[in-house]
Amino acid sequence: MQIQLQIENGRRIAAIEAAGREKVLTDVDSALDLMMQVRCQADADRIAISKKAVHEDFFILSTGLAGAVLEKYIQYGVKLAIYGDYSRYTSKPLHDFISESNRGRNFFFVADCGAAVQQLAQAK
Repeated sequence: MQIQLQIENGRRIAAIEAAGREKVLTDVDSALDLMMQVRCQADADRIAISKKAVHEDFFILSTGLAGAVLEKYIQYGVKLAIYGDYSRYTSKPLHDFISESNRGRNFFFVADCGAAVQQLAQAK
């Protein structure tokens, strides 16, 4: 995993690149580890990560992983944008979750890294 620091609108944003098929975010503990690495290495509290680096269970809402990760990130003041293609998902609850998240201030689901960085830079 590589952390690339990007500064937009005075905000420090960590863009995460995973090597190959590496999954960086697989459970709550790995999400907390990611948060700490980003804070220590980039002094950032905003994370843009590829959907490819996130375990598929995150997108199956019944597993509870998405809710648990997002709850922890809210507690620690971390904003997260996951970028990638969501068109293959047919779950209405997931689409509703994505839409609701994108209307908020903490979590975003967007198409590409540039959009993720922009969304995080504009979030208050």
